[in-house]
This record gives sequence, C-alpha cells and structure tokens, in this order.
Amino acid sequence: MIPERKVRPQSDYLPNQRVGIFVDVSNLYHSAKNIYHGRVNYAEMMKHLVGPRQLIRAMAYVIKSEGVEASVHPLEQVVNQRQKGLSTESAFFDALEKSGLELRVKDLQVYGDGLKKGDWDVGLAVDAIRMCDFLDVIILVTGDGDYIPLVEYLKHGRGRRVEVAGFHRSTSSKLQEAVDKFINLESIPRIILRR
Repeated sequence: MIPERKVRPQSDYLPNQRVGIFVDVSNLYHSAKNIYHGRVNYAEMMKHLVGPRQLIRAMAYVIKSEGVEASVHPLEQVVNQRQKGLSTESAFFDALEKSGLELRVKDLQVYGDGLKKGDWDVGLAVDAIRMCDFLDVIILVTGDGDYIPLVEYLKHGRGRRVEVAGFHRSTSSKLQEAVDKFINLESIPRIILRR
C-alpha cells in the first residue's frame, strides 16, 4: 500500500516565497492540442501558479520553426495571419510574452534525411539550476519524466521546493510522485481555450 502524500493547499503559500517558472512550451502545446483540441490560456495559468507569492522569473522555452511549420497550417490560416502582420508562430510567441513569460528561442534543426529535432530539456535544466540560488520555489510546467533527475537535485541537493504543473493525463506519474506538489492544469478554470 502506497502512503497518501500530503499536499500543501494553495492558501498555505507564503507571500514571501520567491518563485521561478520554467515552461516546456512544446510539451504543453502538444498535450493541450492532442487531449483537449484547444490551446493553453497562459495568462490564466501564470496567475494560478504564482498565487500570492512573488514571481522572480518566468521562462518559456520555444522552438522556432518558421518556414518549416508553415506547410502544416492550412493556407487560409497562414494568409489570414500574414494579412494581420504576424505569422502564426510570431503571434503565438507574442501571446506568450504578453502573459508575462520571457522567451528562450531555439531554431528547429532539420537534418539532411528530413529528421527534425528541437528540444530545450538541457537548457531548461541548466537555467533552473543556475537560478535556484535566488528562488525558494521552482515550478516546472511540463509532463516530461526526463526532468526527474533535475527535480531530485533541486529538492535534495539544493533544498528547494519543486512543483510541477501539467495535464494529469499526459504527465509522467513518476514525475508527479517526485515533486513537492503536482498542479493539475485540468483543474484550473479557463485554462483551455477552444479553437
């Protein structure tokens, strides 16, 4: 029998806790799209995750694929976006910044055999470790179980509170168990914007 974990309710957050948020945008984007056929309301998510605490930094890790992804979108959508002066990707990045997120951008790598690769796992982990000296709470917004070693290091090696926010259905169960608190994004009102 697995003992039940005690989770601190949001009302127990201390106003003087310094919070850093690290968002794996690709992971969140694809989960919202594939599970809910919608997109994430980042402004609402940020407000809920910070609560009464003090936000120090909020970083969003994105892959720039302009010119690669354009062929995926229906021509009509691309034409409409360009008439407004922004590409689909640029409009998305702009919305992230308006939600209070600092963007870390990396180009999508396309190899000769057509293989496409783009992830920020190492970059996100390095930033979280580098910033943890002036943070009390580190919130990872992801469902990726590859972050478990990072969680363990931040908790046990650096004494930080680590929270993960993700969609329950697409977040690694081992990651949910490893953190001090798991925040199920599905429980946040108005978190999903329907297309």
